[in-house]
Formats: sequence, structure tokens, C-alpha cells
Amino acid sequence: MNDLNISIVTYSPCIDLLAQTTESLLVALLFAHKGGNLRNVTLYVVDNGPGHEFAEQLGQQTAIYATISFIKTKIISGHGNIGFGRGHNLAWQQGDGDFHLILNPDVYLEENAIHEALGYMTSNEDVGLLSPYASDENGQRQYLCKRYPSLLNFGLRGCGHNLLTSFFRGKLDHYEMRSLCGGPEVVVDVPIVSGCFMFFRYKDLSLTGGFADKYFLYFEDFDLSLRLAKRARIAFVPQVRVIHSGGKAARKGWWHITMFTRSAITFFNAHGWKIF
Repeated sequence: MNDLNISIVTYSPCIDLLAQTTESLLVALLFAHKGGNLRNVTLYVVDNGPGHEFAEQLGQQTAIYATISFIKTKIISGHGNIGFGRGHNLAWQQGDGDFHLILNPDVYLEENAIHEALGYMTSNEDVGLLSPYASDENGQRQYLCKRYPSLLNFGLRGCGHNLLTSFFRGKLDHYEMRSLCGGPEVVVDVPIVSGCFMFFRYKDLSLTGGFADKYFLYFEDFDLSLRLAKRARIAFVPQVRVIHSGGKAARKGWWHITMFTRSAITFFNAHGWKIF
């Protein structure tokens, strides 16, 4: 039996989308508890919005959790917009369970997702971080596992030019590890994983110090992946399945493009520049 902490960081969230996330998470937690490998859960919802604007609504979204004996919830708010990584740090630093799940508020979990994640992690103690099989709401596959990025990778992914991306399709596929992470097999020693669903062994997360404060948004997951890989293995486990509605920073407007660019510079300065 394992204890699991979960953190969700929000900023002016879509309440309907968040409700889908919390409802699917509850179903997955009940399934895992009934399966016998989940003991206690603490869910932290971190409100990065101004003041306590959404705290009441967030509490309403998780009210049903209070009726279940093995689940505790805590709303953390009033600290302002401190960024994605620092928001999650506020949560995991309060816990000390066996595992910690970093979860986006736009991720829908399949019923057995938590059960499968716990099963794999308890059987593979050398693995410190698990990444799932992900698709978008239309069923299109999302590749969360990555090799070390280059500037060309980001330029191709952001430009949206079909002819150009088609010409470099092989390079993009290599970056997204499609040949290795495209099937039903577990892949171990993945270099980097995206942060919408990061299932950590708590002791390994703690030893890394968590997300680096120098990233406000974007690349904090890449940075943490590389630092954690020095201490433990990272695995892609396709039996853990989720639906992710987010991503695509280039389509969110200039503010997100600016934040992406700033964080990219910080990341490459810290870990090394790669052009091609």
C-alpha cells in the first residue's frame, strides 16, 4: 500500500475543464484504492491567481473528495502568480508520501491510470519518474517523451509550415522518440518528459530540490527531467493513459511565445546549446 500526493497548479482556470480533471482523477483514485496498492492521498490545488479569487470555486470542485476517508484536500492560495514550477513546489514540499503526481488541470485520466502507475513504480525501484501515453481530446497522439532539444526542433514545431515540417519530419520524429515510444512497450532511460503528468517517486523528487525557481513557465519540466535522470531512471509506461487538452504554446499568443523564448534561453544556458 502506498501514499500518494498530487498537486494541480491553476491560474484563472476553466472551471468546467478542471471539473473533468478532478472527476476523472477521483475515479482513478477509487480504482487504485480498491485494487489494493493505494492507501492515502493528499490532493493539493494551488491557486496562482490574484488574492483568493478562485479558492472558493476550487474548493467546490474538490468538495466530493472530503466525503472519502482516504483522501485529504488542501487549497493553497493568496501567494499570487509565482509560476508553474514554484506553485508545484509549494505543494510537494508539504508532503512526504511514497509518490507525488504533478498533474495539469487539463488532463483527463483513464480509470486505471493511477493503479498502473503505482504498480509499475512499486515493481521498479530504480525508476524515479514515470511518463504516460497521452493523446488529445480528438484522439491524436501526443509524444511527451523527448530527446535533448535543439533550436531547429523548436523552430520547426512553432512555425506550422507544413512543407517545411514535412521536409524535416524525420528529425522531429527522432526528437519526439516516436520510433521508441510509439508502441505498447515500456521504454526506460528516457532523457526528458513533458510536465502535464509527471509521476515521481517522492524521495527522488525531493533529492532534486524540485522545480528550479528561475523558470516561470516552460522548460521547468525539461530541466527537472535532466537533473532527476542523474539520480534515477525515467520510464515511459504506455499502460498509464491520459488525455491532455493543452500544449501548443505558439498558438496561445505573444505572451506565451515570449515566456517560452525566455525559458528556452535559460534552459540552454544551463544545460548547453544545440542548434541542429
